[in-house]
Amino acid sequence: MKKLILTGAFLLGGIALMSAQEIEISESNVDLGTIEYGGKAVTTVQIKNTGDKPLIISDAKASCGCTVPTWPKDPIAPGKTAPMTVQYTTTTRPGAFNKTVTINSNAVTEARKIFRIKGVVKENPNAAVSNQ
Repeated sequence: MKKLILTGAFLLGGIALMSAQEIEISESNVDLGTIEYGGKAVTTVQIKNTGDKPLIISDAKASCGCTVPTWPKDPIAPGKTAPMTVQYTTTTRPGAFNKTVTINSNAVTEARKIFRIKGVVKENPNAAVSNQ
């Protein structure tokens, strides 16, 4: 009897996972290449709901304040996609950058999904040159 109950619970749990909301990102590593100092460093990734229940993005956080994600506030219907835009500030940190964005959602298997943006910001052409 115990085996029957355990088997039933296991099967129901598996069915619950199969009929849930899931998340997929169009690109997990975005290379913005070389960007002019003060230039626009923006990318858009597509968030797809591969499940059969509405996907809700509750939050998206970047690894620092120089990177700002803008995520869809409305639920993403099953099988549909929605854009997420990420902007990197190029006027404060010339040189290479590699930042992460963490997406928090109601997805069952990956409630936290991480992707990266990277690139190189050229030096400020108007910066004072020191001869010291």
